[in-house]
Amino acid sequence: MGGVFSDQGPRHDPARPADGGQLSVEMRAVTADARRRAVRDGDAQADTAHLLHSLLENDPRARAACDAPPGRSARVLGYLVQRSIGYGLRWRGSVEDSGELPTLTATAPGWSPAAAAALHGAAELARLRGRDQADGIDLLHALTADPDCRAADVLRAAGLDPDELHEAPGPLPGPRGVRDIEDDGPVGG
Repeated sequence: MGGVFSDQGPRHDPARPADGGQLSVEMRAVTADARRRAVRDGDAQADTAHLLHSLLENDPRARAACDAPPGRSARVLGYLVQRSIGYGLRWRGSVEDSGELPTLTATAPGWSPAAAAALHGAAELARLRGRDQADGIDLLHALTADPDCRAADVLRAAGLDPDELHEAPGPLPGPRGVRDIEDDGPVGG
């Protein structure tokens, strides 16, 4: 199947949301967990809410970014846990495609168009940051780039503003001015 060119980067294969090599080991675990969660919930596709749920359960930095004010990430997870019994029932049987981000000509099997776009976006953010593999913060920023996706809906319901999560020190190009969270690694001396 042919690829699609993005406005800002390399050729993407729309049948694959992101090459395994473009995702860190931790992010590959997040995507596998999101797919398992979708199957368990009886959903044909993993969507951005599945990705957000898996991301917050598996990535301490992403969870910390959603935990201001303290306890907010637990509230987000509370909404996500209710997916099959309440909050997410309105999504049942529907395909997530907010139309906010550029659509791919073909979608990745098992992924909603918005989730596939978020995974591509995370890989692109990593590339723009000079890294070969996307991490949890890249995925969180990519998820919040689409204000109409299910992940953004859950964040708003839990009292978080996706725009505020999307913006932090260190500007990067991208949808709605994607910004990076400063690296908290060691300081050279």
